Formats: sequence, structure tokens, C-alpha cells
Amino acid sequence: MSAEVRDSSRPRKLLDQVRDVLRVKHYSYRTEQTYVYWIRRFILFHDKRHPIEMGAAEVTAFLTHLAVDEQVAAATQNQALSAIAFLYRFVLQQKCEVRSMIEKTA
Repeated sequence: MSAEVRDSSRPRKLLDQVRDVLRVKHYSYRTEQTYVYWIRRFILFHDKRHPIEMGAAEVTAFLTHLAVDEQVAAATQNQALSAIAFLYRFVLQQKCEVRSMIEKTA
């Protein structure tokens, strides 16, 4: 028997779910790599907490860290935000109000 056979009783890992949704939606491979990178960074920044346990406050804290501590460009912050918004909207199927919060403070 192949070691590749998937145990259907176990849910797929979060980043594999992200990849699956990106592929179903026909996103480019480079976008897939970039989104997985930012989602992984977001999770690691919050000590490996599952995103379903987090919300807008944690997303804002991560983006603030990128801007203040790492001094990344606005375009880079937007890329990270797009990846996280994709995660919440299409993978976790939850509302994430971060975009509207950022627009109000800008």
C-alpha cells in the first residue's frame, strides 16, 4: 500500500486547504506561494494560534508589526492583508473586518 493514501477521517492541514482553494479558483502558482508565505508568517507571529481563534485585532497587530518593526512597504502590507483576507473569506468562510478598519484609520 502506498504511503500517499490520505486518511479521510483526518481534516487537511490549514495550509493545504489554502492551496486547494487557490487551485480551485485558478490562482497562479506564484500567488499560491506568496499567500501561503504570508498566512504562515501571520500564524507564527501569533505563536501558532489557529486563525479561527483570531480576528481583526490580531490581523491589525500583525500588519502594524510589519509596518513599524519591519518597515515593509505599503504594497507589501497590502499583499499580506490580501492573503489573510483570502484565508478568512474563502478557506475559513468567516467575515474579517480588517479592510474596513484600515480604511477608516487611513
